[in-house]
Parts: sequence; structure tokens; C-alpha cells
Amino acid sequence: MSDGGFTSMAGARAEGEAPELGVGMLGYAFMGKAHSNALKKLPYMMYPPVAVPRLAAISGRNEAATAEAAKRYGYEKYYTDWRQMIADPNVQVFDNGGPNDIHAEPTIAAAQAGKHVFCEKPLARTAAEAKTMLDAVKAAGVKHMVAHNYRFVPAIVQARHLIESGALGRIFHFRALYLQEWIIDPNFPKIWRLDKSVAGSGALGDLGSHIIDLARFLIGEPKQTMAMTRTFVEERPLDGGGMGKIDVDDAFVALLDFENGAVGTVEATRFAQGRKNHETLEINGEKGSIQFNMERMNELNVYWADSEPNTTRGFTNVLVSEPYHPYWENWWPQGHIIGWGDTFVHEFHHFFDAIVNEKPVAPYGATFEDGYRTAVICDAILESAATKRAVDIRYEA
Repeated sequence: MSDGGFTSMAGARAEGEAPELGVGMLGYAFMGKAHSNALKKLPYMMYPPVAVPRLAAISGRNEAATAEAAKRYGYEKYYTDWRQMIADPNVQVFDNGGPNDIHAEPTIAAAQAGKHVFCEKPLARTAAEAKTMLDAVKAAGVKHMVAHNYRFVPAIVQARHLIESGALGRIFHFRALYLQEWIIDPNFPKIWRLDKSVAGSGALGDLGSHIIDLARFLIGEPKQTMAMTRTFVEERPLDGGGMGKIDVDDAFVALLDFENGAVGTVEATRFAQGRKNHETLEINGEKGSIQFNMERMNELNVYWADSEPNTTRGFTNVLVSEPYHPYWENWWPQGHIIGWGDTFVHEFHHFFDAIVNEKPVAPYGATFEDGYRTAVICDAILESAATKRAVDIRYEA
């Protein structure tokens, strides 16, 4: 069916045929808002939906803020205790959008209660913590997914298709940067993202987990890393007065040695003046190259070594907005771009499809196995930075 540039991704479905999935959301701030927005958009953008999200409940520690979020986002009820939300029979999917220190316990409890679980990144503060979460969801037999939404950018999916097709040939290099500036002011307070006991790490877990996941998604497994980290501001103001020690990284740089012979570099910082959310990557192969910039997420720059005359060789900018590009048949006419928040729509559609139709979440969705492997790499980067030596990357079975 078509209507002014809209093309359905599936045949017509009888009204009421799509099952309803009740979602219980933990967290009402940045990610709670992003996830809730996507859940509300999913039924009419991914039409006909594989499932209709029911915003059954939301949970948070601050009652006034949680009640306001329930009203604003459209949840049927709210809880101040996530245990009560997990016990709610109307909740089939547990969505953890809380800070990193409350990823493990609630998510494990939800899985043990038979709920399918969706968790924000990074999956956990450490590889050991991530492994307990992975073991729990495997034992429970529920669907599980980590919110690595950049996997669902159409241009990134298109890049993976090109790599898988062999169009780039042998891959030589993977380079990725993730640059932000929002804590560069030394008077910026010590928030939870700057507290190791809550966050696990700094720029590494917050930003680096995204590009490390994309490295695995696009290139494959790294086998060794060598890295350095830096904390530029070692004390920051506390809310209650006084100063608090900063025990996480403000920036990191790491080399990755991939199993397929490719060489990788990944870097992230929250001290890059002028950079708001600058996530870029470049992949160089024997037949061509791909370059992507998240701030221009509807574009993919490609270079093919043998297809251009010598006098005009260079990168070609491709606007990834045609109906034949990933996910685009459900959006707008070509050239009418989508945004960062829309990647969560694709992500939830994928997860719900896996639940309803008994499909695997992998390889396009990030499972808890992927989240665990990213955590192992992050731990190896921290170990390398501390010891000033190369560290092998090893996963437990």
C-alpha cells in the first residue's frame, strides 16, 4: 500500500490482530523519555505493527517526578518500587532506562519473573556484572536486548550490508571517534555519570560502549587492545557542598587488533570544545571506504577505488532515504530525513518482532551477549591503561 510516499513494510493486517505487549519502564529521565517516545510512535510508523505497546507502568525513586512522567508520557500507573512493577501482571516487557548501578538487580529480577528484558547501555558497570545478567536471561529463557540504538540507523545498517556483500573487500582499518563537550567546565557538578560506583566508567562506558559495539557489529571481534585514559578534572563540586573526587575517565583512546587482521582505533571524550554529539567512523577496505557522521545520520559517504575516473576520484555522499534503504519504506518520501529518536522506533520494532514471532534478536539487535562482550572490551581497555601494556580480550563461555 502507498500513500504520498508511505509504503507499508507488510501486508494489511486485520484490525486488532496485532498483539498487545505491556511495557514497564524503569526510569523517567533522558532514556525514559526517549524510549517512551519511540513506543508511542511505533504502532503507526512501523505499520502494521508486529505488536502494539501498552504503556502499562513506569517506576522511579522520586514519586513526584515519576507521577509527572507517567502523566506526560502516557503510562497507566506508576510505582516507586520497581519490584511492584515487575509483579504487575500487565507488564510483559521490562525496560530498564535507569542509571548503570540499577541495571543488574532489577533486570535479573524481571527476567526471573518471566519478563522479556530491554536494558540501556552500557549493560553493566563491569564485565563480571554483565555476565551475571547474561547468565540470568539465558536461564530464564526470555528475550533480551541492549539499547545500542546506533545499530538501527539506516546508514549504519546499509554500511553493514555493503561490508557483508564484500563490496569493500578485505577490511584494513576501523576508526571511530565520539566527542562531546558537556562537562568541560571544572565547576560542573559531580553527577552520577562521574561516580565509578554508579557509572562503572566515564566516557568509556557512556560513549565508548557505542563505538565499541559498532566496531563488533561492522568489523568483528577484537582480540587485543592497548589503551590510555585521562581524567582532566580530578575534583568537582558536590550538591551538598564541598568537593568530590572524580574516579572515572574523562577521555580514552584505544587500539584494537581484530581477529580478521583489521586495525582499529576508538576514542571518546567529554572534553572536546565545540563538539555536541560528534560520533564518526570510517572503514577502509581494499576496494573502497565508508565514512559516517552521526550528526548527519541520514548520509553515508562512500568511495569505490575502481569506479571513478582518476580526475574525479573522491568520496560520494549518499542520502540514505530511499524506499529500498533499511527501514525507510515506513517513513517519509525520499529526502525527508529522520532523527536520532527515530532509531529507538526501529529498535523496539525489532525487539517486539523477536518476541511475538519467536525470532532471534541477533545479529542486528544487540543481545546481552553483545552487552557482555562490550563490557569485557571496556574492562580490557581500563586494564591496559592502568598497566600500560597490551591486554588480550577473552570472553567466558
